[in-house]
Amino acid sequence: MTTEEIEQLLRKGERITLEVKRAEKEVSRSVWETYSAFANTNGGIILLGVHENLNEKDISRRFTITGVENADKIRKDFWNIANNSEKVNVNLLRDEDVEAVEWGSKVVVAIHVPRADYTIRPVYINNNPLRGTYKRNHEGDYHCAEHEVRMMMRDANEAGNDGMLIEYFTMDDIDLPSLEAYRNRFSSRYPQHVFNSLDHKSFLRELGGYHVDRKDGSECLTMAGLLMFGKGLPIRERFDNLRLDYIDKSGLIGDQRYSDRLTYDGTWENNLFNFITIILPKLLRNLPRPFKMDGVERDDDTPQHKAVREAMTNAIIHADLMLNGILKVEKYDNKFVFTNPGLLKLPVEQIYDGGESKARNQHIQTMLRMIGFGENLGSGFPLILSAWNEKHWLKPELTEQPELMQVRLILTVEDVGKDVGKDVGKELSNRQLIILEMIAYNPTLSAKAISEKVSEKMSEKDSVDERTIERDLAKLKKLGVLAREGGRKEGHWVILKDKLTK
Repeated sequence: MTTEEIEQLLRKGERITLEVKRAEKEVSRSVWETYSAFANTNGGIILLGVHENLNEKDISRRFTITGVENADKIRKDFWNIANNSEKVNVNLLRDEDVEAVEWGSKVVVAIHVPRADYTIRPVYINNNPLRGTYKRNHEGDYHCAEHEVRMMMRDANEAGNDGMLIEYFTMDDIDLPSLEAYRNRFSSRYPQHVFNSLDHKSFLRELGGYHVDRKDGSECLTMAGLLMFGKGLPIRERFDNLRLDYIDKSGLIGDQRYSDRLTYDGTWENNLFNFITIILPKLLRNLPRPFKMDGVERDDDTPQHKAVREAMTNAIIHADLMLNGILKVEKYDNKFVFTNPGLLKLPVEQIYDGGESKARNQHIQTMLRMIGFGENLGSGFPLILSAWNEKHWLKPELTEQPELMQVRLILTVEDVGKDVGKDVGKELSNRQLIILEMIAYNPTLSAKAISEKVSEKMSEKDSVDERTIERDLAKLKKLGVLAREGGRKEGHWVILKDKLTK
């Protein structure tokens, strides 16, 4: 690193990927908590030899370069501890990840901690995964709760989650109409397939939904079999942590809260197969379908329709269905929002690039792929990006929400940012227009997250602090173009488009 790069990091303040430590004479114990937190979250940089005055509100004056007394000793001590399995369960670093940066007569030690691959998380300290595993958020390093550590351990299993055996649950717990509807789709797609001649149990066993123990002859459903085709009551008995929810907020009139909703109400068997086949037609209904012929048959399956199906499929196959959470799909006039429990197994950048797929629920993924849902070899998300780019719609926004233990994908079907710039450009500053554009992408952004994104996008010499963003948000609310729904932590922003044209 160069001094200029360090200065740029410090201008933006200590954040989710930056931590500073005074550490003049030795490597402080708290460095290892940050190491664990960065490795388990998004990676980051630790700077040793920098003091932060937490009482200083002006970011440009908050940090002081104090330097370390003996950089060689600091680096040697760091490496000794990093390679001590009693302190750290895994060393992720290469030689070039720990470097001494001269700062005039002083030296700063920069430690680049990468995000750990999902196959080796959790990264923990003091030989205790349940008490020594940390995560990172904007406020600092925090102990991971037990359910978060268990999630990382499950993710390390290359075979995925949904092959888990559900003892004492058998074919009696399968909703036969759901399974038969699936088999009808399967046989239409593969009329000559050998699976078509199998009985229901054997068919389900071939797809990884049923297990027979070769040793003792015991048999039971797998997690995939129960959740995909089970009756509602057995599913709720075993997975009372999970809710399925679809809500349509398009075309609302007056104080109407929603125009359509599908959640458990006793009128349907709430398994995953029913959920996806009931709500997909509702989602796709209003997407434009140009008239096109494929031979003598009409082909009206556009890239955008395929993209929405892919998004729905991804929400299911990548969900951690063992967490407390909601698998939720929302439809608005101008967007679709898919939310699933769990965090991303791969970095966001890698998912956008495609080429690799690491589903948590690999048996469910196979079941859906066999009836035409889901792309192969990690091409699904690039398919979504391509379909949206073709229409010049806003780029799909995939975000993690670690505080809620969920992932959200927003597919906007119109360029809200462009509309905002056109309608209120004369009244608002460039920064405020950027804020509205970012909120259009992700309505759940906090003021702190917005300040970081705005700083990066505007490339200003001095970063835009959180207070400035809060003043901008207050002005947008006062002008009536922005509103807040829900609380500070679980709420979201709403752009009032009807106000933008007044």
